[in-house]
Amino acid sequence: MGPFALLAFGLGLLLFFALLRWVRARGPNPFAADARRPPAPLVTDKAARRAVLKAVFSADKVPAGLDAIVIGSGIGGLAVAVLLAKAGRRVLVLEQHGKLGGCCHTFSEKGFEFDAGIHYVGEMHESRMMRFIVDQLTEGQLEWVPMPAAYDAVVLGEPKRSRAHHVLTGRKEYFDGLRKRFPGETAAIDELEQLTQSVRGGLKAVGVLKLLPLPLARLLCRSGLLPWLSPFCRMASRSLKDVVDGLTANAELRAIFSYIFPTYGTPPSKASFSMHGILVNHYLYGAWYPKGGSGEIAFHTIPIIQRAGGNVLGRAPVQSILLDSQGRACGVSVKKGQDLVKIFAPTIISDAGLFNTYERLLPAEARALPEIQSQLGMVKHGDASFSVFVGLTGSSQELGLEATNYFVYLGNDLDEIMNRYLTSSRDEAAKNIPFLFVTCPSAKDPTWETRHPGKSTLAIVTFAKYEWFEEWKDEQVNKRGDAYEDLKKTFVDAVMEVVFKLYPNIEDKIEYISGGSPLTNQHYIASPRGEIYGVDHDIARTQAEAIAAMRPQTAVPNLYLTGQDVFMCGFMGALHGALFCASAVLNRNVHLDALRLRKRTQATTNDKKRD
Repeated sequence: MGPFALLAFGLGLLLFFALLRWVRARGPNPFAADARRPPAPLVTDKAARRAVLKAVFSADKVPAGLDAIVIGSGIGGLAVAVLLAKAGRRVLVLEQHGKLGGCCHTFSEKGFEFDAGIHYVGEMHESRMMRFIVDQLTEGQLEWVPMPAAYDAVVLGEPKRSRAHHVLTGRKEYFDGLRKRFPGETAAIDELEQLTQSVRGGLKAVGVLKLLPLPLARLLCRSGLLPWLSPFCRMASRSLKDVVDGLTANAELRAIFSYIFPTYGTPPSKASFSMHGILVNHYLYGAWYPKGGSGEIAFHTIPIIQRAGGNVLGRAPVQSILLDSQGRACGVSVKKGQDLVKIFAPTIISDAGLFNTYERLLPAEARALPEIQSQLGMVKHGDASFSVFVGLTGSSQELGLEATNYFVYLGNDLDEIMNRYLTSSRDEAAKNIPFLFVTCPSAKDPTWETRHPGKSTLAIVTFAKYEWFEEWKDEQVNKRGDAYEDLKKTFVDAVMEVVFKLYPNIEDKIEYISGGSPLTNQHYIASPRGEIYGVDHDIARTQAEAIAAMRPQTAVPNLYLTGQDVFMCGFMGALHGALFCASAVLNRNVHLDALRLRKRTQATTNDKKRD
């Protein structure tokens, strides 16, 4: 046996015994029984919804005998709180904003309802494992609506829908659509399909690196075995641009290969091909939208936390994480008016993001710990965004609005147009906007017309630099002055000039319009620099060492992290982060618990069918 094979064998044994500890059940099982029940009718009563989604913090609402405190009510925070509640723990979730749900919340302005961040989600087929987990976390009450077979459309250059390339549901349909549009590029498309499929199992490699004890995970990273064992790890160091440019010289095909990069926020030259492949695979078999809007996610998780003796409270800005005399996390301080309310629990979980948790909430002595400084040195802030919310008179059908999302690029060279924009001066930036994501929530939701008859909405998102708006960061929201509002208006006007070409029937139907800058994100979802995907999902983020380091356990005893910074971006990434966090807190592999429950329920269903 050669030295390389001997090393592989030795590491294999270590991996086996290390993972065995996660197979053995220790703490209580949050997936002990099937929690699903037939979905109830959509709750439309405003008072009933307000009681759940707008509960305001006060000291008398804090339950006694807390087992855990969760900072932040995004899906990473709510999901881990539900998992702990199902394991018999009493959990308090604290949200700085007045509406609960983080990026899953909805807000209303002048009678129009808008999603804050959830536009579509993949892997919600009835047969998929993550759909099963979401159903368990919401007790089957959250319903998902499939989007059209062409869930995305890509427009390059002149923003006309007739020029769009429609991205189709299904692996065969997805790649055959490319072959039909580019008949001379079959070899490049075949190679892309093979590479995309090769990294599909990458999430397993990510999971192993996070479940292993950190010293062993680091040893595995340094062994040189991972690129040999995992295509995801092998391709992680190659940029999307490098791979795509090596496949074809066709600029339009390169752009369509790369179109979905805004769903993780990193341009092709800086993005890992493995990260891109995960996102392509995520949507390859279709996209779904939560029936009733994204606010239903929080609405159907909060009661589960409350039934276990916990609570979820808004307008509860956590000012600091409290440490005991031995440096262990033991509570939080919350600002209430001019006072600070201290709340104690043996476990503190942060869904506030890596930078907020380490740089803003931890005291200086904990922030200075070498392990924490090492993690901060591995990552950087993601790019910020600018959003436009549009309320329209008329139904989606009357206005010709589609449920399909439009990715509109003003050129074929995605890196070049992005670079030109992000290096623009503040005064010139709006003239160089390179990309728009245009989506119509009112066309996706079958309950919309019943809830909001004769109205429609659009949401448009693009990138922006925090520095363009930083001058006003210390000003009060809605009182930042004319210069700030004028700058926002230049972006809104530039965005709508393109949108009117895409949807010409809406130009005289606008009843409400508002722009949201990086400062808007900073205020409402507490992102440090207006980013929407947490830490940047660049090549450095997808390297094995960084994956192993970004885990729920921290250098501060009793402090854990959850959400997208623990795993990957988006709804599903944050949900995986919550599963890993619950595993760490409960000292058991809750992924395996869910898998076992699914097998039991499938066996029961099959038995009933045979009967």
